[in-house]
Amino acid sequence: MFSKRTDLAVEAREIWNESAEDTTKIKGVEADDYLRDGCNITKVRILDKDGEAALEKPVGTYITVEMTGISRHEPDAFKRIVAAVAAELKLLLPVDKGSALVAGLGNRYITPDAIGPLAVESVMVTRHLVDRMPDVFGTMRQVAAISPGVLGTTGMESAEVIRGVIDRAKPSMVIIVDALASRKLSRLCHTIQIADTGIVPGSGVGNARSALNKETLGVPVISIGVPTVVDAATMVSDLLESAGLQEVNPETIKDFSGGMIVTPKEIDTHVEEIARVIGYAINISLHPDLTIDDIASFLA
Repeated sequence: MFSKRTDLAVEAREIWNESAEDTTKIKGVEADDYLRDGCNITKVRILDKDGEAALEKPVGTYITVEMTGISRHEPDAFKRIVAAVAAELKLLLPVDKGSALVAGLGNRYITPDAIGPLAVESVMVTRHLVDRMPDVFGTMRQVAAISPGVLGTTGMESAEVIRGVIDRAKPSMVIIVDALASRKLSRLCHTIQIADTGIVPGSGVGNARSALNKETLGVPVISIGVPTVVDAATMVSDLLESAGLQEVNPETIKDFSGGMIVTPKEIDTHVEEIARVIGYAINISLHPDLTIDDIASFLA
């Protein structure tokens, strides 16, 4: 049976509302919309099994930040979006100030899948500095980072690599960055989703791998994802519905699309910009006393 592919909780809520007779409330789901630093935020909370069944996502909190102005290179866009993402990410971090492992999932040689590895390049790695120079860096949180690669090039699942690092480094939390799939072209590279439920790599494009969450890794897992692709069948279905052609057989659309995945033509520029936003937002959430200028100096 054909179903629209999306990794975004906000879109799963939209799909449910579109198919339901009463769109005022989903049982087991709460949602809030607000503005932070000029960015529209939607927070979806899945509260119980009813909410899980409705949205087909685990119980937890899903925060969607709409990035406005970054693609137009507005002067203050980078700082605004970093501040908004950092503030929302901080709300989901564990209360303790323990060490963190940042994992950038994906294949850095395939541009739409390179968000994770590129974001890690903008993360302040401090674990070794705190250990070796405590008089200088002792007040900072210990942060380690890894890009585990993909099964096709390493022969290992990301989950296997990350579990091995956790066994050795023993972080208090894991922050995972990955590319996602959206149902709408308008959200590609314009949305960041933060969730406290972990992630299933590749699920949005029909290539699901081992889940990365608290149950499988043994520590709290925060995921940060950016939709960089849309399934062609899902895109065509949405376009036809927008044109009032819902009577088209969904299976015909699926067959016609040939399993293709669509991404923006400017994807290389988008991915580099957004990866830097995510890296800086992670730094500020983990080291709230630092400024963007401080982070830039550290990474230089």
